[in-house]
Amino acid sequence: MAPVPGSGLAKGLAVTLRTMTRKTVTEQYPEAQPELPPRTRGVIGLFEENCTVCMLCARECPDWCIYIDSHKETVPAATPGGRDRSRNVLDRFAIDFALCMYCGICIEVCPFDALFWSPEFEYAETDIRDLTHERDKLREWMWTVPAPPALDPGAEEPKELAAARKTADKLAAQDQQRTDRPGQEDPS
Repeated sequence: MAPVPGSGLAKGLAVTLRTMTRKTVTEQYPEAQPELPPRTRGVIGLFEENCTVCMLCARECPDWCIYIDSHKETVPAATPGGRDRSRNVLDRFAIDFALCMYCGICIEVCPFDALFWSPEFEYAETDIRDLTHERDKLREWMWTVPAPPALDPGAEEPKELAAARKTADKLAAQDQQRTDRPGQEDPS
């Protein structure tokens, strides 16, 4: 059986008419901000106080878009007779978002939790050279980082917290015994 001439056109017009009668779901972006998922990858924020200039983020970055400069400072000994220590001081921390592919490897490898995802996505520039954000701009993004999700109430307590709580309870019990019996010596 041969197709009826114009049947394809009729099917196409039917689809068009069905679509035209439905309500649109277009959001008017600048006026209505989008509802972002909680784990949105927008821009990377730097918590500078936690950065030890270990350079892991820059070394692991597949795009080499992280630039870090530092210098060493000598820290005097904390106790008399101790030796002086040296530590790295951050001079420059910059991320070139024109190169960044938002893989998150830098955030995952940071052992000191100095880098975080911010859901902020409105940082377009008219000049590509302005997409290299220095540490002051990265620090500003930290205020947009959402708080971590709450722990699952059914999960068991981390071993570190349980051990710390046990030690604190033991010390509190010992202190309570000492204050209850002043003048008596502790048998331990």
